[in-house]
Amino acid sequence: MGSRERQDREKQAVRQAILEAARDLFTTEGYRNVSIRKIAERIEYSATAIYQHFEDKETLLAELCRHDFRQFSTHFARAAAIEDPIERLRAAGLAYFDFAVECPQHYRFMFMAAHPRVEPEEGEREDPAQNAYVFLHATVKEAIEKGLFRPEHSDSGLASQTIWAATHGVASLIETIFRGMLKDPDRYLGKGR
Repeated sequence: MGSRERQDREKQAVRQAILEAARDLFTTEGYRNVSIRKIAERIEYSATAIYQHFEDKETLLAELCRHDFRQFSTHFARAAAIEDPIERLRAAGLAYFDFAVECPQHYRFMFMAAHPRVEPEEGEREDPAQNAYVFLHATVKEAIEKGLFRPEHSDSGLASQTIWAATHGVASLIETIFRGMLKDPDRYLGKGR
């Protein structure tokens, strides 16, 4: 392997370490309380090293959001291939739960931590393959059009938001309780059980 390839690999490893440290700090300490210097201290690099990868904290946040939401959307790929919209909704819900359990730090950062809104890049906003909410809304709309929802549930926007809120609520509880059980099992399971 040439030195150029090794340098590229090392640069990518540093970039990944920056993203992971930023995600953890933004989630645990809050976006406003985290500086580039604090991220640098976490990975034992200088702030200058971070600026070689990211122009500023906002650019770092945007890249982190895009990275995590791209990873999130990959969990929906199998569900997207399901023909029946109701079965597709079920599979998408399970994919959402899987993501929350498999990538808890990502999930907390994306859906439970306060940080400035990052707008989707061009093309992401309306693409169901890249935007999970667009995927959900398109599936709900199709189910309504096929008469698979009860007639009183004819508003695809309201139905989509209700499904998203319920799924997010359950996933958040699962993630929070699971994390709590790992830290303090006696509190959740009772002593001696």
